[in-house]
This record gives sequence, structure tokens and C-alpha cells, in this order.
Amino acid sequence: MAEVTRVPIQPIAKGSLTKLWVGVIIAVLIGAGIAWAALPKAFSVTEVTAGTGAVPIDGDVAFIKYKGTLDDGTVFDEASSSPFPPGIFPDGVPMLVEKGAVVDGFYEGLKQMQKGGTYELFIPAELAYGDAPPPGSDIPPGANLNFEVELVDFMSQADAERRIQMLQQMMPPQGADAAQPPQP
Repeated sequence: MAEVTRVPIQPIAKGSLTKLWVGVIIAVLIGAGIAWAALPKAFSVTEVTAGTGAVPIDGDVAFIKYKGTLDDGTVFDEASSSPFPPGIFPDGVPMLVEKGAVVDGFYEGLKQMQKGGTYELFIPAELAYGDAPPPGSDIPPGANLNFEVELVDFMSQADAERRIQMLQQMMPPQGADAAQPPQP
């Protein structure tokens, strides 16, 4: 009968088991780091300068100053001054805080801002325009949007409409009849 060759088992060198576990832990950490780096950046609102008071709610009109850029730093939109005469409305561009009035990410960001604060807003493509940016815009399909936003002030939509009516009453009438001086 043939005999099976015996192979002696060597004892594990002192410290080898520790080195093995350290290697496994390092491999797991490297894998987790690579996976984390590969994740797409999520929607975020970062406070640059603290504001005060309440935040806008659905139906409010927010007056903002902003600059919108792409990930490469290209400016695609910028607005800072009010289109209205001073004194009737706060400085800044009016934006209705309502779902569908602006892109979803901007809408969510506005609801987290306080009056007088400045913020950096990152909107991933799926909360911006996705693969269908506005025709003629500088925004490519699938672009993430970055904004620097100052929330100057906000008010209810009813208050804004009342002020618009005041502004319309203060303006002189337009048209052919308005150009003719009154006849004695």
C-alpha cells in the first residue's frame, strides 16, 4: 500500500496575523474611498453669510441677487438689481417660491434661506434641467448648476400683487390718447 506524503504545517510567524488584518482593513478603506469619490455630488445649500428671521414658504415672492455657473466656472446667468423703481420693492430679482416656477433644486434651496443671508447652492442635473436645458441657453444637457445667492427679502404673493397695483397706478397712462395734451 502506498503511503500519503506528509507535509508538515509550519507555525505562523509572530505578528503575521496582525499584518494580515491590517492589510484587509486598508483594502476595505481604499475600496470605500474609491466608491465615495465615484458618487455623484448631491444637492446642497451652504450658508456663506447668516441671514435672520423666517424662511420663505410656498407662495411667497423672494427678492434675490444671484450668479449661476457651470461646474467649469462658466457663468450662464446673473442678476443683481431690481427691475422696479426703488422704494416699492426690495432690491433684487423677484422669484415666486412655488414648485414649477423655477427648477426643483432652486425651489428647494430658496425654502432653506433666511432674509439677508448669502448661500452657495449646488443643484445636480436631475434637479436642474436634466438633459433638456432651455433652448438657446448656455447650459449643456446633463449639467450641474452652481449658484451664489443672496436672499435680499421676501413677502407674500398678495403683498407683492398689491405693490404692483400701486406701481401701475403711479405710472402715467400709455397709448395714443396719453400723447395728446388735454384740450381746453
